[in-house]
Amino acid sequence: MELQSIKNRFGIIGNSAELNYSLTVATQVANTDLTVLIFGESGVGKEAFSHIIHSLSARKHNPFIAVNCGAIPEGTIDSELFGHEKGSFTGAVDSRKGYFETVNGGTIFLDEIGELPLGTQARLLRVLEAGEFIRVGSSKVQKTDVRVIAATNKDLLQLTDRGKFREDLYYRLSTVPIRVPSLRDRKEDIPLLFRKFAVDFAERYKTSPVQLDEDAKNLLINYTWPGNVRELKNIAEQISVLSEDKLISMAQIRKFIPESAGNRLPMVIPSANVHAQNDFSNEREILYKLFFDMKKDVTELKKMFLEILKNPNLAADAQNSFAHEMKELNTQEHYAAGINSPAAYNAQPVVIHNNSNNGHDIHQHEEVEESLSIVDKEKELIVKALKKHKGKRKDASSDLGISERTLYRKLKEYDITE
Repeated sequence: MELQSIKNRFGIIGNSAELNYSLTVATQVANTDLTVLIFGESGVGKEAFSHIIHSLSARKHNPFIAVNCGAIPEGTIDSELFGHEKGSFTGAVDSRKGYFETVNGGTIFLDEIGELPLGTQARLLRVLEAGEFIRVGSSKVQKTDVRVIAATNKDLLQLTDRGKFREDLYYRLSTVPIRVPSLRDRKEDIPLLFRKFAVDFAERYKTSPVQLDEDAKNLLINYTWPGNVRELKNIAEQISVLSEDKLISMAQIRKFIPESAGNRLPMVIPSANVHAQNDFSNEREILYKLFFDMKKDVTELKKMFLEILKNPNLAADAQNSFAHEMKELNTQEHYAAGINSPAAYNAQPVVIHNNSNNGHDIHQHEEVEESLSIVDKEKELIVKALKKHKGKRKDASSDLGISERTLYRKLKEYDITE
């Protein structure tokens, strides 16, 4: 069967290479009895792949059941999966068949497989290896012919290292692994998905579908989508219902993205080092680190002053070292204010004069030609950037090395009028 016809049949939207590869693997393995492990982040549509595999297999006319392993209490999951005998535990007033018995000849989809208790994992391994199981409270071995498809949003190998998942079960489940890509890994599909959801909701609510302008599309494409397709569908529904305009702008899209997700919007960081970007994910963390470093430097300077006061002969030797320390402090100030290059300003060091006529008198003064306030410096740079780019926030924020959202917040915080 062609890939596009499969997409049409199961409602799969998108043409990214990773998505197409995952669908190809699913169709190739469907007509076998191999165990499949589907992994990917929450909300990417792993269950849809299990339906594809079952519907294209020889078992398609037999039962299919999806079981969320994380939603069943640990004390009852063995009974749910394998059944129990009357009186085997409190509340077992009758014998009951489990899923592996009722779905015999069909397919069982075990979602969130990483949530299975270790005891249940041992029972499942026995089913996969020998096709056998025992009801809770029974000693009779029963046979079953069930194909298992499992899914997880966790790293099962990490769980095996921590002793929370059986290594032999992991390798038995992942006979054929299929990775469903996250939405941020298939950015070209985001506008297609939004349009599909918008049309569906317009038909449901008897209205015209909303459309995105180019800036709004770019914002959605560059958003990280932690909730993946599920989150995109929710936002598309909110916009379809609540927006009065049918052509949606970037400003309107921002209203529907959760405020707590603001730091996940794209932000230009003046560094090519990816690890540095991960270490300092936002400007607040950078400022905290700078303030901490500055505090340590000031403490060292105080110690130096005390040593000089005790021993005047150290003044001349300390002058160069002290000037260097002050230059470092000024450099850190400029970085905190958003300046890209430490050479952008020449720091004004404190100058210590040693009176040769009196070896015990030390005169000192500080030459500071500009404000040392980080807030003043940041405000000044924002004003300069806006003037430079003639009030264009997008260009000004890029030049400053901050996101447009952060710039807008700073304008309100400092009461800057463009």
